[in-house]
Amino acid sequence: MSFIWAIIAIILAIWLAGVLLNIAGNLIHLLLIIALAVFIFRLLQGKTR
Repeated sequence: MSFIWAIIAIILAIWLAGVLLNIAGNLIHLLLIIALAVFIFRLLQGKTR
């Protein structure tokens, strides 16, 4: 589970850098949406176990 948290933290840091520096445009936002979807999926999956 800590691996997922590490990925989420890295993607959020990249997203924040992208927003502040206006780098890579929509790619950063797409990665953020994917990370959020994975986070929600894992969160829901953990509650059902």
